[in-house]
Amino acid sequence: MQIGKINIQEYPLLLAPMEDITDRSFRLLCKSFGAELLYTEFVASEALIRNIDKSLKKLQIDEAERPTGIQIYGHRIDAMVEAAKIAEEAKPDLIDINYGCPVKKIANRGAGAGILRDIPKMIEMTKAIVNAVKLPVTVKTRLGWDSDNLIIDKIAEQLQDAGIKALTIHGRTRTQLYKGTSDWTLIKKVKQNPNIHIPIIGNGDIFDGISAKNAFDRFDVDGIMIGRAAIGKPWIFREIKHYLKTGEILPELSISEKVEIAKLHFKKSIALKEGKKGIFEMRRHFALYFKGLKNFKELRLKLLTSTDENQISDLLDEIKQKYGELNNT
Repeated sequence: MQIGKINIQEYPLLLAPMEDITDRSFRLLCKSFGAELLYTEFVASEALIRNIDKSLKKLQIDEAERPTGIQIYGHRIDAMVEAAKIAEEAKPDLIDINYGCPVKKIANRGAGAGILRDIPKMIEMTKAIVNAVKLPVTVKTRLGWDSDNLIIDKIAEQLQDAGIKALTIHGRTRTQLYKGTSDWTLIKKVKQNPNIHIPIIGNGDIFDGISAKNAFDRFDVDGIMIGRAAIGKPWIFREIKHYLKTGEILPELSISEKVEIAKLHFKKSIALKEGKKGIFEMRRHFALYFKGLKNFKELRLKLLTSTDENQISDLLDEIKQKYGELNNT
């Protein structure tokens, strides 16, 4: 799969951009487990052009995590163009446009998946951004606004003609949010369009090696983007790669192994964040690292409410001591 200067060979696996999830600490961890193309948290164009410090920090990329793309979203074309220029100054490997976020407060303003109700504006915005930067520009979007407007096969060529270098398609509509089942049949239709020559990346309901292999084999995609399934399980990339290569399912990690990964993640988060932010932003990860453990309620509450770095480290050691070599799946 070729995107500008980025060349990923067999079975490319990408980490999806996720707000408050794909920060540097998490990206570096996923990279260590085999994710080949990473994305920052998505960044609001309006915040970037107003020099909001929190958003500017999202642009920071470590050399060890490359290749990495910065994803931006917004509803005003001029603001998106300016934001793309600001993002380019951070020297990512590509700029990605978010046309897929289904969150109400974003979509109802015409940003994210909201732009699926205004295709001429989508194309105009895409062209303007492509023309404003020298980096490759890619797009992530959905099948359409709702089941009555499944338009991705119609707009894919237009986006390609606007100059994008790759297209990621989440196999749901905006109204589905993350409910129901992801439909990859339209993704395949886009990929098999003889006029499409850019990479087509599939996204949605990839949670193990079997589902990943099915996506590559049945739907002919150039790459797979993994989002929610990686939260609390950054080693999913290693598991998928192993299955794609050997057809074997790796044994589930023990709780002791998961604790060690969670501790490494926590250490990275603390090192890269100011004040208590590294603690607060680890909470959603901790909740999923140990999801499903029996009789875990009391420890879980302490882990998700503590604001003391040493106490959290002690709690992780306590989890390891109590649950040892068990696994929670």
